[in-house]
Amino acid sequence: MNSIRTIAELMEVSAITAPKAVGRNFVVTAILEADECERLGDEMIRYGEQTGKKNFDRDGSNTKDSAAVLLVGLKDATPTGINCGACGLPVCLKINSGNTDSEFLGPQCAIRLLDMGIALGSAVKTAQMLNVDNRIMYRIGVVARKMGMIDADFVMGIPLSVSGKSIFFDR
Repeated sequence: MNSIRTIAELMEVSAITAPKAVGRNFVVTAILEADECERLGDEMIRYGEQTGKKNFDRDGSNTKDSAAVLLVGLKDATPTGINCGACGLPVCLKINSGNTDSEFLGPQCAIRLLDMGIALGSAVKTAQMLNVDNRIMYRIGVVARKMGMIDADFVMGIPLSVSGKSIFFDR
């Protein structure tokens, strides 16, 4: 369905143009379709089996059944420099200086994570306005990042589906 690709592209526009702190954008996006969704879903199921982490199989099946997936992430998101302490440090942290063996790189500036949250909200708002079923999924981001499907430090995925009943909530 060609319209799904167009809608995913419009969602990218919404994510990229969403307001960002200090006017600096560190949000990156990628669109996956057909075979890529199938590969990602299979790998999510494998990852869940290997790690014993719950619901990677369920979300992997959803991903395989999706028409497309929009990946939204942060890449090299420098702290804002406001020393707000939300990251747990009294002065702005050095990004990606700790968690290198985890599902995501970290730590991340809390304000930049809010930027990403606003970008995600803007993207799903666009899908909703166009009547496309979607859901923000952490598990998609974990495995897509590990597979190199997007060059980002912290990632979430938004699978898209057009059907008579949402596959993402009625499961």
